[in-house]
Amino acid sequence: MVVLPSFTGGSRYMHERTQDAMTYVRHFGRPDLFITLTCSPKWPEIVDLLNQGQKSHDRHDIIARVFCEKVKHMMKLLKKGCIFGNVRCHMYTVEWRKRGFPHVHILLWLEDKTRVC
Repeated sequence: MVVLPSFTGGSRYMHERTQDAMTYVRHFGRPDLFITLTCSPKWPEIVDLLNQGQKSHDRHDIIARVFCEKVKHMMKLLKKGCIFGNVRCHMYTVEWRKRGFPHVHILLWLEDKTRVC
């Protein structure tokens, strides 16, 4: 029997990532926050970089770069900005929708649990 390495997006790759995520849940418990950030084609950073006559869905490279920077900035705010308190650990995944715009799902485990008043 020969075991080939898994490729990104393959069934074994996804199973490995799922098992990694379950390790977080076993060790830290349920996540405290589930946050979704969705890319908007009308963000000024995207619109300003388009050539005349182009639509945002024509330039996936611009969308990917701007979205990546927004995700990095948001993660920095969540982790170091202490918006919800100190973050114990985090995990996120980026998905691309059918129309070509990405979104990210973020799981946060906090040091101090949040309370609803």
